[in-house]
Amino acid sequence: MEPILHGAILYFSLMLIFRVAGKRSLAQTTTFDFVLLLIISETVDNYFMKQDYSYVGVLSLVVTLIGLDILLSKVKQKSPLLERWMDDVPVILIDQGKVLDAHLKKSRIDLSDILEAARTSQGIERLDQIKYAILERSGTISVVPKEQA
Repeated sequence: MEPILHGAILYFSLMLIFRVAGKRSLAQTTTFDFVLLLIISETVDNYFMKQDYSYVGVLSLVVTLIGLDILLSKVKQKSPLLERWMDDVPVILIDQGKVLDAHLKKSRIDLSDILEAARTSQGIERLDQIKYAILERSGTISVVPKEQA
């Protein structure tokens, strides 16, 4: 019965912490957010699997990590250079219908990845129907179709 009680307390504590931390959609998560979630999950896992972690210790670490994430997001708002370094910038892969091979190579993106994004988001079937393709900061590929004559 004790693990169930501990799990419920930890669940509601984490829910409260994440509500205080603020909303952010999954599509807006960055690499740092992903790493943060991995660290938190490992910390919580250690709490349940080993008896040498205290509840207060786990919550303190989670609050510290989320606090640092909030602090960094505030600092990034004030420093575009830091934001660019941490979250990167969108990369144009196709510009006015011209494939930018150097950008594809640097981003490790294939034309097939662009065509897949074009099919799923715009219903585009061919490369010559694409005006712009942009690798967004989130890792998704945005596609702007050419104007139909």
